[in-house]
Amino acid sequence: MLYTLFKNVLFRPVIKYVYGARVVGEEHLPARGGMILASNHLDAGDTVVLPSMVSRKVTFPAKAELFKGNRGLFSKLVAWFLTAVGQVPLDRSGGRVSLAGLGPVLQVLADGGCVGIYPEGTRSPDGRLYKGKTGVARMALAAQVPIVPVAMQNTTVIKKFGLPWIDHPVVVIGEPLDFSEYFDRGEDPRVLRWVTDEVMAAIQRLSGQTYVEAYGTSVKSGSLTKAQADARILERPGINTKQPDA
Repeated sequence: MLYTLFKNVLFRPVIKYVYGARVVGEEHLPARGGMILASNHLDAGDTVVLPSMVSRKVTFPAKAELFKGNRGLFSKLVAWFLTAVGQVPLDRSGGRVSLAGLGPVLQVLADGGCVGIYPEGTRSPDGRLYKGKTGVARMALAAQVPIVPVAMQNTTVIKKFGLPWIDHPVVVIGEPLDFSEYFDRGEDPRVLRWVTDEVMAAIQRLSGQTYVEAYGTSVKSGSLTKAQADARILERPGINTKQPDA
């Protein structure tokens, strides 16, 4: 499979031996069965370092339009590459991620695969951890799988000798989170928010990041100023969220 070729021949040797990457807590990663890796998102390096360094194949949902290849030669190459390495489309044509758009992702999980997701929905604009979107909870509850929190560290891509360089990146893997008591409540907004906040809190414990109770996309779009974001710093995600009754 091309995924194995790209990972073991091209990416992993460079990431591990040239960039000096390491993994902490890999013993927490289930060896088999459907699961979701939920990670913070610091830089573009995350999307290469994480799948290269963990033992299992990681499938990342990508925007469905990227699979169409209908915008010129480059888009055709992108569509071919995503398909060749086994990534799956995520249909967000209706805005929020709904179960209707999760079909390919849920199939990967049902087949015992590992799906990677960045709950913040975008790269952090300033290195802090931002509010998670509830798609991660929706996926986990619908597929009835655990969520494994992950913290990426030192993944900023810089230029060295004119080449992309990442200086000693670290992947920190936490213990799986079991939300099985809520598997039958995957459409309850209170449950989705609480589960998401618990996931983000677990990521924060691993990363040590400052948490901002706002979406990173709001800061990037300019609808939230830095001062307004600073005013929304909390000790941890979900500190004001009450756990729903099981």
